[in-house]
Amino acid sequence: MTIVTNAEIKSKLKLASKLMELHGDNPFKIRGYQTAADTISDLQVEMSTMSIDDIPKIDGIGKGMAANVTQLLERGSFDGMDQLMEDTPSGVVEMFKISGFGPKKIAVLWKDGGAETMDDLLYMCQHGKVAQLKGFAEKSQDALMSAVQFAIRCRGLERYANVEPIMTLILSDFEKQPSITLFSETGELRRRMEVIGCLEFLVASDNFESTRQVINGLAAFTENEKSSGPYTWSGHYDNCTVPVKIRFSSTDHFYNALVETTAHPKHFNLPVESDKSIRSVVREKAYESEEAIYKAAGLSFVVPEMREGEFEIDLAKQNKLPHLIEMNDLRGILHNHSTYSDGKHTLRQMAEYCKELGYEYLGISDHSQTAVYANGLQDFRVKEQQEEIKKLNEELAPFKVFSGIESDILADGSLDYSDDVLASFDFIVASVHSGLNMDINKATNRLLTAIHNPYTTILGHMTGRLILEREGYPVDHKAVIDACAERGVVIEINASPYRLDIDWRWVHYAIEKGVKLSINPDAHKMEGYKDMYYGLLAGRKGGLTKEKCLNAMSLEEISGYFLKRKSN
Repeated sequence: MTIVTNAEIKSKLKLASKLMELHGDNPFKIRGYQTAADTISDLQVEMSTMSIDDIPKIDGIGKGMAANVTQLLERGSFDGMDQLMEDTPSGVVEMFKISGFGPKKIAVLWKDGGAETMDDLLYMCQHGKVAQLKGFAEKSQDALMSAVQFAIRCRGLERYANVEPIMTLILSDFEKQPSITLFSETGELRRRMEVIGCLEFLVASDNFESTRQVINGLAAFTENEKSSGPYTWSGHYDNCTVPVKIRFSSTDHFYNALVETTAHPKHFNLPVESDKSIRSVVREKAYESEEAIYKAAGLSFVVPEMREGEFEIDLAKQNKLPHLIEMNDLRGILHNHSTYSDGKHTLRQMAEYCKELGYEYLGISDHSQTAVYANGLQDFRVKEQQEEIKKLNEELAPFKVFSGIESDILADGSLDYSDDVLASFDFIVASVHSGLNMDINKATNRLLTAIHNPYTTILGHMTGRLILEREGYPVDHKAVIDACAERGVVIEINASPYRLDIDWRWVHYAIEKGVKLSINPDAHKMEGYKDMYYGLLAGRKGGLTKEKCLNAMSLEEISGYFLKRKSN
């Protein structure tokens, strides 16, 4: 039986609350589902491990909700959800992916406008029909059309962080099969792309059909025979939202196939010499390793995540590929939130857990006063937090908590505190959180003004994107990065798998310009520290080394860095 996680239960209850709001259900009942979802998200134990009798005893979970949760644990749905889904066209459910338009707006588009699919919505926007509906106008119609187009482009994609556990399960399934001795993930999955459209694997076999039968005998695999071919298995893996493709290779050509299927076509086909590419080398003979293939091509070995055809081939030809940053190079965690603003855990909890994980320092950067929606800190609360930080540092030494803030970049590019308050922090993360609907000139100038503020230490999530949910506002990346180089401002790699912002495609340019980057989890709870890993993957794709990473500095080094920065 498939185990249903707390995250999946939360997702289902949130979906149920949206469907109920779509159908005009009782607001108090809707709130009950939302509260239950949040309660389950905060649990420290998986509900699948609990006794059914203990579920109703959880604060925020009543008897009726406990029955729903029990059904979710047993079969992945519950009676009320089944009815809601039956009453709602699947295309309308898909509309919940449209950024900026909630259930009430979608209800108008569906019930009054007659839209039952995303394509219906796009047609209505293109022909001016949305602007005629109650609560809409030409401006909101334009915004809707952009959001729908983005949602359509994101169809069939999933964040890497969401599919990585499934990748691990599949590799474990292969590991347990005596007849499968040589295998690997491959394609965009092996390159650790931020979004994944297909989970690809490579399996060595000298009898493809026999191996196919072994895979079909595994419980979680379901083959799609129409999509499969003589050299591939295509199908579905339980609880995976994207398709799975398994490529078969002869044992002696496994590493040839692994290099070919891992690489982006640009990397695979770029000329190394006038008459040589990795593609031509792979075609010459069977190789005993990936390293041997790159050596035969006259290249340094390129790690899988860098095989994008961006800049790595030129560096590999010159034997100048960087030694990429690793998790054990990270010495501290910057850009984190506590209960002082919208975090789940207290400052003490965040600090003690950071220390427990083996880090030397924590940078706390709660939301600033403009972020009223996030309980942002007014001046007097800044002083309260700094007093607590001082006491914690006395108690937890040599571990240190740095006093920071995530200061909102206002519409004119200024930060939202007086200079006296800004000067009281050890470091400042400057970020845009509002007024996201900007053209490239307005967005770039807004960031440039913030970068030129002498108190800005780190530029936070540069484009404000939410992966697969919301496009970032357009910016002139070169102009922004050049300004950071000029002003000595660090650029954040926001490590949340929902952001990964700055985009890894600009990391190499930043490094070339001498800009330091900081891998920041933007953690709102202790468990958020684990997202550092996803920021690390993004940094590695762009060629990040520990020397160019701010939070790879030791406590002594970064203390000196912050002091020097403040004195300039």
